[in-house]
Amino acid sequence: MAIITFSSPLMHKDKAVYGVAGDTKTILALAEDNRIPIPFDCRDGNCGSCLIEVTYDNPDQKKAIMLTDKEKQKLKDLGKLTQEEIEDAEVRDMPPRYRLACQFIARDEDVTVTFSGTPGGGD
Repeated sequence: MAIITFSSPLMHKDKAVYGVAGDTKTILALAEDNRIPIPFDCRDGNCGSCLIEVTYDNPDQKKAIMLTDKEKQKLKDLGKLTQEEIEDAEVRDMPPRYRLACQFIARDEDVTVTFSGTPGGGD
């Protein structure tokens, strides 16, 4: 079981929710189930509105979830993913810091998901 903590200036305080082991819900779906206001437009990785920053409570136990080609391109377009980070993810199984909530599935790991509340993470 994973504990996913959501943090944003849009929320009065951080909120931790449980992610059931083996569940394939995205972070966006989990947020919606728990009334957490991550912005989104498409749910498909095309728009970048649901940009999140993911930090791992135990960095030694990161579990990489493969980036789709669409997510890689959108994160690169947003300036949130470098070629080195792509290589880290694909070759060394080191997940990148930024993801799209509609694509990221939390595995059996505790993470903090931070989002600005502005679509695409802009300030």
